[in-house]
Amino acid sequence: METLSFLLSGFAVAATPLNLGLAALGAIVGTMVGVLPGLGPVNAVAMLVPVVFALGLPPESSMILMASIYIGSEYGGRISAILINVPGEASAVMTALEGYPLSRQGKAGIALSLSAWTSFVGSMLATVGIVVAAPILSRWALAFGPIEYVALMVFAFACLAGLLAEQPVKALLAVGIGLALSTVGIDPNSGVYRFTFGMPNLIDGLQFATVVIGLFAISELLLLLESHHAGIPARVERMGRSLFNWSEMRLTNAATLRGSFIGFFIGLLPGAGGTVGSALAYSVEKRIVERQDPEGARFGQGDLRGLASVEAANNSASNSNFIPMLTLGIPSSGTTAIMLGVLTLYNITPGPVLFTAQPELVWGLIASLFIGNVMLLAMNIPFVGLFARMLSVPAWVLVPFIVVVSAVGVYSGKSASFDLVLMVLVGVAAWWLRRLAVPMAPLVLGFVLGKLLEQNLRRALSLSAGDVGILWSSWIAVVLWTAAALTLILPPLLARLRGRKLKIQTQGSME
Repeated sequence: METLSFLLSGFAVAATPLNLGLAALGAIVGTMVGVLPGLGPVNAVAMLVPVVFALGLPPESSMILMASIYIGSEYGGRISAILINVPGEASAVMTALEGYPLSRQGKAGIALSLSAWTSFVGSMLATVGIVVAAPILSRWALAFGPIEYVALMVFAFACLAGLLAEQPVKALLAVGIGLALSTVGIDPNSGVYRFTFGMPNLIDGLQFATVVIGLFAISELLLLLESHHAGIPARVERMGRSLFNWSEMRLTNAATLRGSFIGFFIGLLPGAGGTVGSALAYSVEKRIVERQDPEGARFGQGDLRGLASVEAANNSASNSNFIPMLTLGIPSSGTTAIMLGVLTLYNITPGPVLFTAQPELVWGLIASLFIGNVMLLAMNIPFVGLFARMLSVPAWVLVPFIVVVSAVGVYSGKSASFDLVLMVLVGVAAWWLRRLAVPMAPLVLGFVLGKLLEQNLRRALSLSAGDVGILWSSWIAVVLWTAAALTLILPPLLARLRGRKLKIQTQGSME
């Protein structure tokens, strides 16, 4: 009852005209930020820091505005991923795997509306989790140290390699390429330049926007132009329905719930967030569906269950990111790190005492997450038809539009023309890899998580003076290592056993 009274007081704070207006503004800006690849919520929130102080906003209003932008960007990132195969955020990479094939089949409206609904469900369930179990789960998150993080990253890679691709070797190759790209730049420990080839522009490493736009947007354009030149229809022109129906909702309900819970628990871990959560949710859903419905599973070709699990997971993770921030004072992402910095500028100490020292701030922020998610659903569903009509634009208009959006997203990072050239080179390399059936999602996951894996591996080895045995010294790590090994070994082993059984049955019937 005490929690309920605190939540009601939080709604009283969040429902003031000022805070409602800021939540709506943040939802709009966040959606726009998510659609534009390369900008990201971190940059948007960072640019807002001097603004909120110049306007003299109280701390709870500042937090509500920034949180709305954060969760809004998760909604927006799916739009470009589904329509033009350009993920606006790292967590939207998995969305493109099923969303873009659906748009090519004339189901862009269904994909957009269903992803908006599952995003809403995942966010709301995670917010309820914040209210109910924040203190308990925050202590659970402390059990993850560098040893456990290394095992978790390897498990995420194994899930994609073992379940995402029909050829795990190519998926592992993609992960290796992504990890190699993440090492470009200054070594964070020694300060040595790595793989910069004497180019000053590579000292800071490869920017996420440059890599992801090259891998998806530029390579997709080259494939589109190639298919058009060969006389193959590049895109579908029919629109289809703008909204999903009840049967499609029933089909995806279980996937949405599973993705929400996976994303919620992964979001508790600093640095993991929606990228790992969506990858694990997709892998788990693929295995479950292929076991329960082997004939109906169409993963990689436009399966609504895969889309639902991914969208629920990444939005659930973005909301549960607030738990370690509010209860422990530990940022789980770049955006929450900036929000923590803003709290310190208000002379507010983040951590366990925050719930008692600043209850109006904490519960006002939590209540605003409920309100912001309702606003985002109300904003996104009516515009589904408008977004989907992008697919009816002729190719001679759409291709330059994608090029311009991609170039703006890349150039806005460091304002360097070098990044534009690098974007094209990455795109050409990705086009060649895609023609060889090398999947892009494991490559992006390896690139995004590479630095986190390296940092935690070095921390773990420094604790043991270089003894790799420390990586198996935790029961959590042992469980994750075992799960990773089984994920890689079991699929080809089971496929071989099924093939042998089928061969024996065929020979028996012939006799």
